[in-house]
Amino acid sequence: MYYIQALILNTFVLELENLSVSLAYLLKSTTHPRKMIAAYNIFRKNLTDLATPLMILFLSILSVHTYGQDIIQRGNVPDQGTLRLLKPDYKTPYGTTKPNDVKATLDHIYSYLAEFTPYQLVDKDTKAVILELSKADSKSIFKRGDFNLLHYTWAVTYTGMLEVGAATLDKKYTDYALNRINFIAKVADKYRTISPSDPNPVKPILDPKTLDEVGAMTAAMAKASNNTSTTPELRPVIDNFKDFIMKKQYRFKDGTIGRNKPFPNSLWLDDLYMSVPALMQLGILTKDTKYFDEAARQYLQFSERMFKHTTGLFMHGWVQDMSPHPEFNWGRANGWAILAETTLLDDLPENHPSRSKILSLYREHVNGLAKLQQGSGLWHQLLDKNDSYLETSGSAAFAYGITRGINNGWLDAKAYGPQALLAWNALSTKVTANGEIKDTCVGTGLAFDPAYYYNRPVSNFAAHSYGIVLLAGAEAYRFLQKYSYDTSDTSIMRFK
Repeated sequence: MYYIQALILNTFVLELENLSVSLAYLLKSTTHPRKMIAAYNIFRKNLTDLATPLMILFLSILSVHTYGQDIIQRGNVPDQGTLRLLKPDYKTPYGTTKPNDVKATLDHIYSYLAEFTPYQLVDKDTKAVILELSKADSKSIFKRGDFNLLHYTWAVTYTGMLEVGAATLDKKYTDYALNRINFIAKVADKYRTISPSDPNPVKPILDPKTLDEVGAMTAAMAKASNNTSTTPELRPVIDNFKDFIMKKQYRFKDGTIGRNKPFPNSLWLDDLYMSVPALMQLGILTKDTKYFDEAARQYLQFSERMFKHTTGLFMHGWVQDMSPHPEFNWGRANGWAILAETTLLDDLPENHPSRSKILSLYREHVNGLAKLQQGSGLWHQLLDKNDSYLETSGSAAFAYGITRGINNGWLDAKAYGPQALLAWNALSTKVTANGEIKDTCVGTGLAFDPAYYYNRPVSNFAAHSYGIVLLAGAEAYRFLQKYSYDTSDTSIMRFK
Protein backbone atom coordinates (compact mmCIF):
# COMPACT_ATOMS: atom_id res chain seq x y z
CA MET A 1 0.00 0.00 0.00
CA TYR A 2 2.80 2.40 0.88
CA TYR A 3 4.61 1.59 -2.44
CA ILE A 4 1.45 2.50 -4.37
CA GLN A 5 1.17 5.73 -2.41
CA ALA A 6 4.75 6.62 -3.34
CA LEU A 7 3.97 6.13 -7.05
CA ILE A 8 0.86 8.28 -6.76
CA LEU A 9 2.79 10.95 -4.89
CA ASN A 10 5.45 10.99 -7.61
CA THR A 11 2.74 11.45 -10.26
CA PHE A 12 1.24 14.25 -8.18
CA VAL A 13 4.60 16.05 -7.99
CA LEU A 14 5.12 15.79 -11.77
CA GLU A 15 1.64 17.15 -12.47
CA LEU A 16 2.27 19.97 -10.01
CA GLU A 17 5.45 20.89 -11.91
CA ASN A 18 3.51 20.90 -15.21
CA LEU A 19 0.90 23.13 -13.60
CA SER A 20 3.59 25.58 -12.46
CA VAL A 21 5.09 25.77 -15.95
CA SER A 22 1.70 26.34 -17.59
CA LEU A 23 0.84 29.02 -15.02
CA ALA A 24 4.09 30.88 -15.77
CA TYR A 25 3.36 30.69 -19.51
CA LEU A 26 -0.17 31.96 -18.91
CA LEU A 27 1.10 34.98 -16.98
CA LYS A 28 3.61 35.86 -19.73
CA SER A 29 0.86 35.71 -22.38
CA THR A 30 -1.45 38.33 -20.87
CA THR A 31 -0.53 40.87 -23.57
CA HIS A 32 -1.27 38.48 -26.45
CA PRO A 33 -4.95 37.46 -26.46
CA ARG A 34 -4.59 34.46 -28.78
CA LYS A 35 -1.57 33.12 -26.91
CA MET A 36 -3.37 33.76 -23.63
CA ILE A 37 -6.32 31.58 -24.71
CA ALA A 38 -4.01 28.73 -25.68
CA ALA A 39 -2.05 29.11 -22.45
CA TYR A 40 -5.27 29.10 -20.42
CA ASN A 41 -6.39 25.83 -22.06
CA ILE A 42 -3.07 24.20 -21.20
CA PHE A 43 -3.31 25.48 -17.61
CA ARG A 44 -6.87 24.17 -17.25
CA LYS A 45 -5.85 20.71 -18.56
CA ASN A 46 -2.91 20.52 -16.15
CA LEU A 47 -5.15 21.55 -13.28
CA THR A 48 -7.57 18.74 -14.17
CA ASP A 49 -4.72 16.26 -14.46
CA LEU A 50 -3.56 17.28 -10.99
CA ALA A 51 -6.93 16.59 -9.40
CA THR A 52 -6.96 12.87 -10.17
CA PRO A 53 -3.77 11.81 -8.34
CA LEU A 54 -4.64 14.18 -5.51
CA MET A 55 -7.98 12.44 -4.96
CA ILE A 56 -6.46 8.95 -5.27
CA LEU A 57 -3.75 9.92 -2.79
CA PHE A 58 -6.32 11.19 -0.31
CA LEU A 59 -8.42 8.02 -0.56
CA SER A 60 -5.39 5.76 -0.21
CA ILE A 61 -4.24 7.61 2.91
CA LEU A 62 -7.73 7.31 4.35
CA SER A 63 -7.76 3.61 3.54
CA VAL A 64 -4.38 3.02 5.18
CA HIS A 65 -5.46 5.01 8.22
CA THR A 66 -8.55 2.88 8.68
CA TYR A 67 -6.68 -0.34 7.95
CA GLY A 68 -3.90 0.73 10.27
CA GLN A 69 -6.31 1.37 13.11
CA ASP A 70 -7.63 -2.16 12.68
CA ILE A 71 -4.08 -3.57 12.76
CA ILE A 72 -3.26 -1.56 15.89
CA GLN A 73 -6.39 -2.75 17.68
CA ARG A 74 -5.87 -6.35 16.65
CA GLY A 75 -2.25 -6.32 17.67
CA ASN A 76 -2.71 -4.38 20.87
CA VAL A 77 -6.26 -4.99 22.12
CA PRO A 78 -7.15 -2.84 25.17
CA ASP A 79 -8.91 -4.51 28.07
CA GLN A 80 -12.71 -4.32 28.11
CA GLY A 81 -12.77 -1.77 30.93
CA THR A 82 -10.66 0.60 28.85
CA LEU A 83 -12.88 0.11 25.78
CA ARG A 84 -15.94 0.85 27.88
CA LEU A 85 -14.53 4.24 28.78
CA LEU A 86 -13.85 5.33 25.18
CA LYS A 87 -15.36 8.75 24.60
CA PRO A 88 -18.42 8.57 22.30
CA ASP A 89 -18.86 11.01 19.44
CA TYR A 90 -22.02 12.72 20.70
CA LYS A 91 -23.86 14.95 18.23
CA THR A 92 -25.34 16.91 21.14
CA PRO A 93 -23.27 18.23 24.07
CA TYR A 94 -23.31 15.49 26.70
CA GLY A 95 -22.07 15.79 30.21
CA THR A 96 -22.24 18.29 33.01
CA THR A 97 -24.12 21.46 32.08
CA LYS A 98 -23.96 24.41 34.48
CA PRO A 99 -26.54 27.16 35.11
CA ASN A 100 -24.11 29.68 33.61
CA ASP A 101 -24.08 27.68 30.37
CA VAL A 102 -27.86 27.98 30.17
CA LYS A 103 -27.74 31.68 30.98
CA ALA A 104 -25.17 32.31 28.24
CA THR A 105 -27.51 30.77 25.65
CA LEU A 106 -30.44 32.80 26.93
CA ASP A 107 -28.36 35.98 26.80
CA HIS A 108 -27.70 35.41 23.08
CA ILE A 109 -31.45 35.24 22.48
CA TYR A 110 -32.11 38.31 24.61
CA SER A 111 -29.47 40.41 22.84
CA TYR A 112 -30.95 39.62 19.45
CA LEU A 113 -34.54 40.31 20.47
CA ALA A 114 -33.72 43.48 22.40
CA GLU A 115 -32.12 44.93 19.28
CA PHE A 116 -34.57 43.76 16.63
CA THR A 117 -37.98 44.05 18.30
CA PRO A 118 -38.39 47.79 18.94
CA TYR A 119 -41.44 49.17 20.74
CA GLN A 120 -42.18 52.47 19.03
CA LEU A 121 -44.77 54.01 16.76
CA VAL A 122 -43.72 55.57 13.47
CA ASP A 123 -45.46 57.49 10.73
CA LYS A 124 -46.56 55.06 8.03
CA ASP A 125 -45.30 57.28 5.20
CA THR A 126 -42.23 59.06 6.56
CA LYS A 127 -41.17 56.32 9.04
CA ALA A 128 -40.39 59.10 11.54
CA VAL A 129 -40.59 57.94 15.15
CA ILE A 130 -43.54 59.33 17.11
CA LEU A 131 -42.07 60.36 20.44
CA GLU A 132 -45.34 61.45 22.08
CA LEU A 133 -48.40 59.19 21.97
CA SER A 134 -50.63 62.26 21.98
CA LYS A 135 -49.41 62.91 18.43
CA ALA A 136 -50.26 59.41 17.14
CA ASP A 137 -52.97 59.34 14.47
CA SER A 138 -54.53 57.12 11.80
CA LYS A 139 -51.22 56.92 9.94
CA SER A 140 -49.28 55.65 12.94
CA ILE A 141 -47.98 52.06 12.88
CA PHE A 142 -45.65 49.98 15.02
CA LYS A 143 -42.02 50.31 13.96
CA ARG A 144 -41.08 47.28 11.94
CA GLY A 145 -38.86 44.74 13.67
CA ASP A 146 -38.14 41.09 12.99
CA PHE A 147 -41.29 40.02 14.85
CA ASN A 148 -44.84 41.29 15.45
CA LEU A 149 -45.29 42.55 19.02
CA LEU A 150 -49.04 41.83 18.93
CA HIS A 151 -48.88 38.26 17.61
CA TYR A 152 -49.70 35.33 19.88
CA THR A 153 -46.19 33.95 19.42
CA TRP A 154 -44.80 37.14 20.89
CA ALA A 155 -47.16 36.90 23.82
CA VAL A 156 -45.47 33.55 24.54
CA THR A 157 -42.14 35.38 24.29
CA TYR A 158 -43.29 37.89 26.92
CA THR A 159 -44.21 34.98 29.20
CA GLY A 160 -40.82 33.40 28.54
CA MET A 161 -38.99 36.63 29.33
CA LEU A 162 -40.90 36.96 32.62
CA GLU A 163 -39.98 33.38 33.55
CA VAL A 164 -36.28 33.86 32.73
CA GLY A 165 -36.28 37.07 34.77
CA ALA A 166 -37.83 35.26 37.74
CA ALA A 167 -35.47 32.29 37.47
CA THR A 168 -32.18 34.15 36.95
CA LEU A 169 -33.04 37.39 38.79
CA ASP A 170 -31.75 39.24 35.73
CA LYS A 171 -33.99 42.30 35.49
CA LYS A 172 -33.39 42.93 31.80
CA TYR A 173 -35.60 39.99 30.86
CA THR A 174 -38.49 41.21 33.00
CA ASP A 175 -38.03 44.71 31.62
CA TYR A 176 -38.15 43.41 28.05
CA ALA A 177 -41.64 42.03 28.62
CA LEU A 178 -42.93 44.90 30.78
CA ASN A 179 -41.71 47.63 28.46
CA ARG A 180 -43.54 46.16 25.48
CA ILE A 181 -46.68 45.09 27.32
CA ASN A 182 -47.04 48.51 28.95
CA PHE A 183 -46.40 50.25 25.63
CA ILE A 184 -49.08 48.21 23.89
CA ALA A 185 -51.53 49.06 26.68
CA LYS A 186 -50.79 52.78 26.42
CA VAL A 187 -51.20 52.73 22.64
CA ALA A 188 -54.52 50.92 23.07
CA ASP A 189 -55.65 53.56 25.55
CA LYS A 190 -54.77 56.29 23.05
CA TYR A 191 -57.07 54.76 20.40
CA ARG A 192 -59.78 53.39 22.68
CA THR A 193 -62.37 56.05 21.90
CA ILE A 194 -62.17 55.83 18.10
CA SER A 195 -64.46 53.70 15.95
CA PRO A 196 -63.16 50.12 15.53
CA SER A 197 -63.42 50.58 11.78
CA ASP A 198 -61.03 53.54 11.79
CA PRO A 199 -57.36 52.84 10.98
CA ASN A 200 -55.28 52.21 14.08
CA PRO A 201 -52.23 50.08 14.97
CA VAL A 202 -53.94 48.08 17.74
CA LYS A 203 -57.04 46.61 16.07
CA PRO A 204 -56.45 43.08 17.47
CA ILE A 205 -56.26 44.60 20.95
CA LEU A 206 -59.34 46.83 20.79
CA ASP A 207 -61.57 44.67 18.59
CA PRO A 208 -60.35 41.05 18.64
CA LYS A 209 -61.96 38.53 16.30
CA THR A 210 -60.20 35.27 17.16
CA LEU A 211 -58.89 33.36 20.16
CA ASP A 212 -55.40 33.54 18.65
CA GLU A 213 -55.50 37.31 19.07
CA VAL A 214 -56.41 37.24 22.76
CA GLY A 215 -55.53 33.92 24.41
CA ALA A 216 -51.76 33.92 24.77
CA MET A 217 -51.72 37.70 25.14
CA THR A 218 -54.19 37.54 28.03
CA ALA A 219 -51.96 35.00 29.75
CA ALA A 220 -48.85 37.17 29.32
CA MET A 221 -50.52 40.43 30.34
CA ALA A 222 -52.28 38.94 33.37
CA LYS A 223 -49.06 37.20 34.42
CA ALA A 224 -47.23 40.52 34.21
CA SER A 225 -49.97 42.16 36.29
CA ASN A 226 -49.89 39.37 38.86
CA ASN A 227 -46.16 39.48 39.43
CA THR A 228 -44.88 42.97 38.65
CA SER A 229 -45.80 46.63 38.46
CA THR A 230 -47.71 47.41 35.29
CA THR A 231 -49.29 50.53 33.85
CA PRO A 232 -52.94 51.21 34.83
CA GLU A 233 -53.91 51.21 31.14
CA LEU A 234 -53.28 47.46 31.04
CA ARG A 235 -56.28 46.30 33.06
CA PRO A 236 -58.90 47.50 30.52
CA VAL A 237 -57.07 45.53 27.82
CA ILE A 238 -57.16 42.37 29.95
CA ASP A 239 -60.84 42.90 30.77
CA ASN A 240 -61.64 43.26 27.07
CA PHE A 241 -59.84 40.00 26.33
CA LYS A 242 -61.56 38.28 29.24
CA ASP A 243 -64.94 39.30 27.85
CA PHE A 244 -64.06 37.84 24.45
CA ILE A 245 -62.89 34.49 25.87
CA MET A 246 -65.87 34.03 28.19
CA LYS A 247 -68.68 35.48 26.07
CA LYS A 248 -67.73 35.73 22.39
CA GLN A 249 -65.44 32.81 21.57
CA TYR A 250 -67.22 30.02 19.65
CA ARG A 251 -67.96 26.90 21.68
CA PHE A 252 -69.53 23.49 21.24
CA LYS A 253 -72.85 22.78 22.93
CA ASP A 254 -71.01 21.34 25.93
CA GLY A 255 -68.94 24.53 26.26
CA THR A 256 -65.72 23.23 24.69
CA ILE A 257 -63.82 25.99 22.89
CA GLY A 258 -63.81 25.24 19.16
CA ARG A 259 -63.52 26.65 15.67
CA ASN A 260 -65.56 26.40 12.51
CA LYS A 261 -62.42 25.93 10.46
CA PRO A 262 -61.68 23.91 8.35
CA PHE A 263 -65.03 22.27 9.15
CA PRO A 264 -67.86 23.20 11.51
CA ASN A 265 -67.21 22.17 15.10
CA SER A 266 -63.48 21.55 14.81
CA LEU A 267 -61.06 21.25 17.71
CA TRP A 268 -57.48 22.42 17.30
CA LEU A 269 -55.12 21.18 20.00
CA ASP A 270 -53.34 24.56 19.74
CA ASP A 271 -56.36 26.11 21.47
CA LEU A 272 -55.51 24.41 24.75
CA TYR A 273 -52.68 26.91 25.06
CA MET A 274 -54.80 29.76 23.71
CA SER A 275 -57.36 29.17 26.47
CA VAL A 276 -56.04 27.37 29.57
CA PRO A 277 -53.11 29.65 30.56
CA ALA A 278 -55.29 32.74 30.03
CA LEU A 279 -58.02 31.31 32.24
CA MET A 280 -55.55 30.33 34.96
CA GLN A 281 -53.92 33.76 35.00
CA LEU A 282 -57.35 35.43 35.05
CA GLY A 283 -58.20 33.32 38.09
CA ILE A 284 -55.10 34.53 39.89
CA LEU A 285 -55.69 38.14 38.84
CA THR A 286 -59.36 38.28 39.80
CA LYS A 287 -59.15 35.78 42.69
CA ASP A 288 -62.25 34.13 41.19
CA THR A 289 -61.98 30.33 41.14
CA LYS A 290 -64.54 30.02 38.33
CA TYR A 291 -61.66 30.59 35.92
CA PHE A 292 -59.75 27.65 37.42
CA ASP A 293 -62.85 25.49 37.01
CA GLU A 294 -63.24 26.59 33.40
CA ALA A 295 -59.58 25.90 32.62
CA ALA A 296 -59.81 22.39 34.08
CA ARG A 297 -63.03 21.73 32.16
CA GLN A 298 -61.52 22.82 28.86
CA TYR A 299 -58.49 20.59 29.33
CA LEU A 300 -60.51 17.52 30.26
CA GLN A 301 -63.02 17.96 27.45
CA PHE A 302 -60.25 18.39 24.89
CA SER A 303 -58.51 15.31 26.31
CA GLU A 304 -61.63 13.14 26.08
CA ARG A 305 -61.72 13.72 22.33
CA MET A 306 -58.05 14.09 21.40
CA PHE A 307 -55.79 12.17 23.81
CA LYS A 308 -54.91 8.59 22.93
CA HIS A 309 -54.02 6.43 25.92
CA THR A 310 -52.47 3.81 23.64
CA THR A 311 -49.72 6.20 22.56
CA GLY A 312 -49.68 8.84 25.29
CA LEU A 313 -50.08 11.52 22.60
CA PHE A 314 -52.65 14.04 21.42
CA MET A 315 -53.84 14.19 17.83
CA HIS A 316 -53.66 17.65 16.27
CA GLY A 317 -57.26 17.99 15.12
CA TRP A 318 -60.71 16.61 15.86
CA VAL A 319 -63.93 17.28 13.94
CA GLN A 320 -67.40 16.54 15.21
CA ASP A 321 -69.20 13.90 13.07
CA MET A 322 -65.95 12.81 11.37
CA SER A 323 -65.32 9.08 11.56
CA PRO A 324 -62.72 7.73 11.70
CA HIS A 325 -60.32 10.50 12.72
CA PRO A 326 -56.95 10.58 10.96
CA GLU A 327 -54.46 10.90 13.80
CA PHE A 328 -51.48 13.14 13.14
CA ASN A 329 -49.35 13.64 16.24
CA TRP A 330 -47.89 17.00 15.35
CA GLY A 331 -45.04 17.99 17.61
CA ARG A 332 -45.84 21.63 18.32
CA ALA A 333 -49.51 20.88 18.96
CA ASN A 334 -48.48 18.39 21.64
CA GLY A 335 -46.13 21.12 22.84
CA TRP A 336 -49.03 23.54 23.29
CA ALA A 337 -50.82 20.80 25.22
CA ILE A 338 -47.97 20.18 27.66
CA LEU A 339 -47.59 23.93 28.22
CA ALA A 340 -51.30 24.05 29.10
CA GLU A 341 -50.95 21.04 31.42
CA THR A 342 -48.08 22.54 33.37
CA THR A 343 -49.87 25.89 33.64
CA LEU A 344 -52.90 24.12 35.07
CA LEU A 345 -50.87 22.15 37.59
CA ASP A 346 -48.85 25.23 38.61
CA ASP A 347 -51.82 26.99 40.19
CA LEU A 348 -54.80 24.63 40.35
CA PRO A 349 -55.52 24.19 44.07
CA GLU A 350 -54.35 20.90 45.55
CA ASN A 351 -57.91 20.13 46.66
CA HIS A 352 -59.49 20.87 43.27
CA PRO A 353 -61.65 17.88 42.25
CA SER A 354 -60.03 17.63 38.80
CA ARG A 355 -56.41 17.97 39.86
CA SER A 356 -55.61 14.27 40.33
CA LYS A 357 -57.05 13.36 36.91
CA ILE A 358 -55.16 16.20 35.22
CA LEU A 359 -51.92 15.16 36.93
CA SER A 360 -52.43 11.57 35.79
CA LEU A 361 -53.03 12.64 32.18
CA TYR A 362 -49.98 14.90 32.28
CA ARG A 363 -47.78 12.04 33.48
CA GLU A 364 -49.21 9.77 30.80
CA HIS A 365 -48.46 12.43 28.19
CA VAL A 366 -44.88 12.85 29.44
CA ASN A 367 -44.35 9.10 29.31
CA GLY A 368 -45.57 8.99 25.71
CA LEU A 369 -43.29 11.88 24.74
CA ALA A 370 -40.25 10.51 26.57
CA LYS A 371 -40.40 7.31 24.52
CA LEU A 372 -40.07 9.33 21.31
CA GLN A 373 -37.13 11.57 22.19
CA GLN A 374 -34.38 10.97 19.64
CA GLY A 375 -30.69 10.40 20.36
CA SER A 376 -29.98 14.02 19.52
CA GLY A 377 -32.29 15.10 22.35
CA LEU A 378 -34.92 16.52 19.99
CA TRP A 379 -38.29 15.31 18.76
CA HIS A 380 -39.68 14.92 15.25
CA GLN A 381 -42.17 17.18 13.47
CA LEU A 382 -44.62 14.26 13.45
CA LEU A 383 -43.67 12.67 16.73
CA ASP A 384 -44.08 9.05 15.68
CA LYS A 385 -42.60 9.48 12.18
CA ASN A 386 -38.81 9.22 12.32
CA ASP A 387 -38.46 10.27 8.70
CA SER A 388 -40.01 13.67 9.45
CA TYR A 389 -37.56 16.38 10.41
CA LEU A 390 -36.40 17.24 13.92
CA GLU A 391 -38.21 20.41 14.97
CA THR A 392 -37.24 23.01 17.56
CA SER A 393 -40.44 24.58 18.95
CA GLY A 394 -42.11 21.29 19.87
CA SER A 395 -38.85 20.00 21.35
CA ALA A 396 -38.55 23.17 23.45
CA ALA A 397 -42.08 22.73 24.79
CA PHE A 398 -41.34 19.13 25.81
CA ALA A 399 -38.07 20.18 27.43
CA TYR A 400 -39.97 22.81 29.40
CA GLY A 401 -42.91 20.56 30.29
CA ILE A 402 -40.74 17.72 31.55
CA THR A 403 -38.26 19.93 33.43
CA ARG A 404 -41.08 21.94 35.03
CA GLY A 405 -42.58 18.67 36.23
CA ILE A 406 -39.29 17.60 37.81
CA ASN A 407 -38.77 20.98 39.47
CA ASN A 408 -42.27 20.94 40.93
CA GLY A 409 -42.14 17.34 42.12
CA TRP A 410 -44.68 15.93 39.66
CA LEU A 411 -42.06 13.74 37.97
CA ASP A 412 -39.17 11.62 39.29
CA ALA A 413 -35.92 13.52 38.84
CA LYS A 414 -33.92 10.28 38.59
CA ALA A 415 -36.14 8.92 35.81
CA TYR A 416 -36.60 12.04 33.69
CA GLY A 417 -33.71 14.31 34.66
CA PRO A 418 -31.18 12.97 32.14
CA GLN A 419 -33.70 13.32 29.31
CA ALA A 420 -34.57 16.85 30.39
CA LEU A 421 -30.90 17.82 30.45
CA LEU A 422 -30.31 16.23 27.04
CA ALA A 423 -33.28 18.12 25.63
CA TRP A 424 -31.94 21.47 26.81
CA ASN A 425 -28.45 20.70 25.51
CA ALA A 426 -29.97 19.86 22.12
CA LEU A 427 -31.94 23.12 22.10
CA SER A 428 -28.80 25.10 22.89
CA THR A 429 -27.30 23.89 19.59
CA LYS A 430 -30.23 25.49 17.76
CA VAL A 431 -29.39 28.98 19.06
CA THR A 432 -26.99 30.78 16.74
CA ALA A 433 -24.18 33.07 17.89
CA ASN A 434 -26.34 36.11 17.12
CA GLY A 435 -29.33 34.72 19.05
CA GLU A 436 -31.56 33.44 16.25
CA ILE A 437 -33.22 30.05 16.69
CA LYS A 438 -32.97 27.49 13.91
CA ASP A 439 -35.22 24.76 12.51
CA THR A 440 -38.60 26.06 13.64
CA CYS A 441 -41.69 25.01 11.72
CA VAL A 442 -43.58 28.01 10.37
CA GLY A 443 -47.24 28.65 11.19
CA THR A 444 -49.23 25.50 10.54
CA GLY A 445 -52.93 24.82 10.07
CA LEU A 446 -54.94 21.66 10.53
CA ALA A 447 -54.50 18.85 8.00
CA PHE A 448 -55.54 15.26 7.50
CA ASP A 449 -52.63 14.01 5.39
CA PRO A 450 -48.97 13.47 6.34
CA ALA A 451 -47.41 15.34 3.40
CA TYR A 452 -48.65 18.68 4.75
CA TYR A 453 -46.80 18.26 8.04
CA TYR A 454 -43.71 16.66 6.50
CA ASN A 455 -43.20 19.59 4.15
CA ARG A 456 -43.88 22.60 6.33
CA PRO A 457 -40.95 25.00 5.88
CA VAL A 458 -38.62 25.94 8.72
CA SER A 459 -37.16 29.39 9.36
CA ASN A 460 -35.11 31.31 11.90
CA PHE A 461 -37.87 33.92 11.64
CA ALA A 462 -40.69 31.56 12.54
CA ALA A 463 -41.55 33.22 15.84
CA HIS A 464 -42.91 30.15 17.62
CA SER A 465 -39.64 28.94 19.17
CA TYR A 466 -38.41 32.10 20.87
CA GLY A 467 -40.79 32.20 23.81
CA ILE A 468 -40.81 28.44 24.30
CA VAL A 469 -37.01 28.18 24.26
CA LEU A 470 -36.90 30.96 26.86
CA LEU A 471 -39.36 28.98 28.99
CA ALA A 472 -37.26 25.82 28.59
CA GLY A 473 -34.12 27.75 29.50
CA ALA A 474 -35.72 29.21 32.62
CA GLU A 475 -36.65 25.73 33.83
CA ALA A 476 -33.27 24.26 32.89
CA TYR A 477 -31.61 27.02 34.93
CA ARG A 478 -33.81 26.25 37.97
CA PHE A 479 -33.28 22.53 37.46
CA LEU A 480 -29.48 22.81 37.49
CA GLN A 481 -29.57 24.97 40.59
CA LYS A 482 -31.79 22.47 42.39
CA TYR A 483 -30.25 19.16 41.32
CA SER A 484 -26.71 17.93 40.90
CA TYR A 485 -26.03 15.77 37.85
CA ASP A 486 -22.79 14.13 36.84
CA THR A 487 -21.56 11.13 34.89
CA SER A 488 -21.65 7.64 36.36
CA ASP A 489 -20.22 4.85 34.20
CA THR A 490 -20.05 7.55 31.44
CA SER A 491 -23.83 8.28 31.48
CA ILE A 492 -25.60 11.23 33.08
CA MET A 493 -27.06 10.43 36.50
CA ARG A 494 -28.51 12.40 39.37
CA PHE A 495 -26.27 12.30 42.43
CA LYS A 496 -28.25 14.46 44.87
